[in-house]
Amino acid sequence: MFKADYLIEYINKAVNSISYPAQPRGLYEPIEYTLSGGGKRLRPLLTLATCSALGGDIGAAKNQAIGVEIFHNFTLLHDDVMDKADIRRGRPTVHIKWNESTAILSGDAMLTLATQYMSRCDAAKTWEVMTLFNRTAMEVYEGQQYDMDFENRDDVSVEEYLKMIRLKTSVLLGCACELGAIMAGALDSERKAFYDFGIKLGMAFQLQDDYLDTYGDPTVFGKKIGGDILNDKKTWLLISAMTEDNSGELKQLIGNNAIAPNEKIARVKAVYNTLNLGERCHELIDLYASEALTTLNRARIPDDAMDFFTTLIDATRTRVQ
Repeated sequence: MFKADYLIEYINKAVNSISYPAQPRGLYEPIEYTLSGGGKRLRPLLTLATCSALGGDIGAAKNQAIGVEIFHNFTLLHDDVMDKADIRRGRPTVHIKWNESTAILSGDAMLTLATQYMSRCDAAKTWEVMTLFNRTAMEVYEGQQYDMDFENRDDVSVEEYLKMIRLKTSVLLGCACELGAIMAGALDSERKAFYDFGIKLGMAFQLQDDYLDTYGDPTVFGKKIGGDILNDKKTWLLISAMTEDNSGELKQLIGNNAIAPNEKIARVKAVYNTLNLGERCHELIDLYASEALTTLNRARIPDDAMDFFTTLIDATRTRVQ
């Protein structure tokens, strides 16, 4: 089983070696800019690691790993436009550095590029790969729509929120894992175990992301802290607070644009702290992390592979960026 550092270096070399047409630069430069921004490379890492854990050659899953990373970055590029985010990974977002039209069109091109890489595999596996990828892509779009719908609702339940993040975030991690299993020629039971593992890991990952947006260190998180609060974004923290806060403080803050940003962030965090939501959020993160490990046991992978994924689970639940 390869080390994570080796696999990430392998992925970075593959992404950095993508050859773009010389023209039009206005289309391809933002794509190159987006993919060169780094990031955790978690999804392609899962693809290659799963393939290796199940006895496959990581070279066989290289194109699918690149494809899933391009697709993920495409969703971020468009999300930044919809969320009006100005920073991504410590750099200006594409729609800020260029403009919204450029971000939309370059994002469209990234989706097509991701599909091209995804389909580059043995003909016998193409149907399975593309069926999984296309289903996952539609689920991600559904999750994004639910997320946007929630902006206009004050009655979103925790259950609805968890369904949304499963679609918007977790299914792509499940897909990344199953892609690696497919390329390794794994049994259906092994594919299912790794898909379910990715789902649980994705739930822990997104909840940790929500936590960090409020409680993280901006110098390491890569974007401004408190953005979710300022945008009244329906996260687990806000939804739980809206349900449980009896002080009336939160009702005065949501949708109130007359309050200075720093003051709003501080006052909303104070409500969260009163309800102990930060600690409770991490309890839920730990639950999903534990379920991810239990699910992985069904795959019956070698000990070194289990150690790899156990370390990855722990890194996900404790990450600071």
